[in-house]
Amino acid sequence: MKKLWKLIKRTFIILFVSQLIYIVILKWINPPITITQINSLVEGHGLHRDYIAYDEMPKVAKLAVIASEDQLFATHNGFDKKSIEKALAFNEKKKGEKIRGASTISQQVAKNVFLWQGRSWFRKGLEAYFTFMIELVWGKERILGMYLNVSETGIGTFGIEAASQRYFKKPASQLTKNEAARIIVNLPNPKKYRVNPPSSYVSKRANWVERQMRNLQNDAEIKKLVD
Repeated sequence: MKKLWKLIKRTFIILFVSQLIYIVILKWINPPITITQINSLVEGHGLHRDYIAYDEMPKVAKLAVIASEDQLFATHNGFDKKSIEKALAFNEKKKGEKIRGASTISQQVAKNVFLWQGRSWFRKGLEAYFTFMIELVWGKERILGMYLNVSETGIGTFGIEAASQRYFKKPASQLTKNEAARIIVNLPNPKKYRVNPPSSYVSKRANWVERQMRNLQNDAEIKKLVD
């Protein structure tokens, strides 16, 4: 039993140190592949991606993500307590009939880069740990840039650059506000929605995102982050 316990402790220490080193490395280097990208290959959808630097990402895409997904991103610590409380109350009321999420951009990056898709308390626990760590080690710009590089934006397509090439046949740097908003609206379910030509839902939601972008564009903290 003592040998087994030593082996378990040694394995845990090795895994902990390894993931910590990996988190630090990813502050400067993009992940070679993620579990979601591996699944895309296994399912036969291929892997279309083109990582670009944060400075090459269009302001409209950065602003659209914040407007659509997480308007408190620039100021929270990785978690939106009020949204979490509202989601828990809603889900308790609906008793599993309909589930509302409350994940911030930081939480989604933690899931997309280090973990797998799906719902379980175990995964949510790991997600919370990685969210805390990337907020501590990476900072907001790196988290936002990673989100725009690794998120699945279509079947077998990952990142804003690959999405721009797929849907609009041009680099992401040339996206209009509406085009960026349509890509971002697609993120919650990229296998379901249609970006170009847009489905009715995508068109309406993109218009809403554009209005939110106008409301947020002069916010000092957001402006500093996306410019």
